[in-house]
Amino acid sequence: MSRYRKIEVRTWTDEKFRKLTPLPPCGQGLWFFLLTGPFTGPIPGLFRAGRAAMAEELGWSTEAFDEAFREVSEQGMAEADFTARLVWLPKALNYNRPENPNVVKSWRAELDLLPECELKHRALAAIRKHLQTLGNAYVAALFGDESPVEKHIEKPSPKPSGKPLTKDMPNQEQEQEQEKDIGGHPAAAPQLPLPGDPPPPADLASRKAQRLRQLAEEAREAYNRILAKPHGLLTACTVLNKPRLKAVEKALPTARAICRQLSGDDRVTPEFWNALFEAAAKDDFLAGRGPYRPPHENWRPDFEYLLRESVIAKLFDREMTEDAA
Repeated sequence: MSRYRKIEVRTWTDEKFRKLTPLPPCGQGLWFFLLTGPFTGPIPGLFRAGRAAMAEELGWSTEAFDEAFREVSEQGMAEADFTARLVWLPKALNYNRPENPNVVKSWRAELDLLPECELKHRALAAIRKHLQTLGNAYVAALFGDESPVEKHIEKPSPKPSGKPLTKDMPNQEQEQEQEKDIGGHPAAAPQLPLPGDPPPPADLASRKAQRLRQLAEEAREAYNRILAKPHGLLTACTVLNKPRLKAVEKALPTARAICRQLSGDDRVTPEFWNALFEAAAKDDFLAGRGPYRPPHENWRPDFEYLLRESVIAKLFDREMTEDAA
């Protein structure tokens, strides 16, 4: 008889399953949630999740969640950096071995989206050690010729150029624009790391990917808290997959324009997402109250629909008009 059973991640969001008696706060219940829950991703045991978001998904208080997580962590079954919102299950790879190097290669995109922190680098070191037992092809599929730490550090040029770094240009300061990240924040200037500091993301693309993930997490949290079941009527957004990240990215130009108009600063903050979904909650059609007519009587708005630029613009047009009245 096989030692393993497959459990679909969507079990946790299935309507019938959610009608069953919920799990009481406990270590065993949390462990199965960490193994199979909607926050898990393609890399076994390594995923982004915040304690408040997981507690909300389980219907527990954050205090009850913390106690259950303490039980699990004391057994060495899980580690977390809840400031960075990263969770690591050290033994997960033992029971979810990749079938071939191509599976491992597919982890690269997810790896770039995970937040940089000391826990991530320890997890990468452990993953590399495990992949070495499967063969060099598995290691090269994820890390190439670089170590898990070296992969995230820019390498200096092997020899000096001998050419001047810049040319004399008139009005150079006026012609240069400050580079900004995907959420409207000024991009961080390169700094020399201090001893013990984790390596910074290697390039602007990595920083933008991390910022997009942060913005999407803030949007997801506000949507679930204001509009999704059990607080509202819409289906919860539990997994930030590529289409949902893309929906957030497409919404950002309009979001920045609105923030700039309201506050003079185009940074997209959690307050923006709160205002957006609170405005949607006032609208019967967007909040799931209807009416919805045939042949679309079963259709309901979802996270991606509410992030359409046309929807965002109409909601804020309405809010500003009402405020001015």
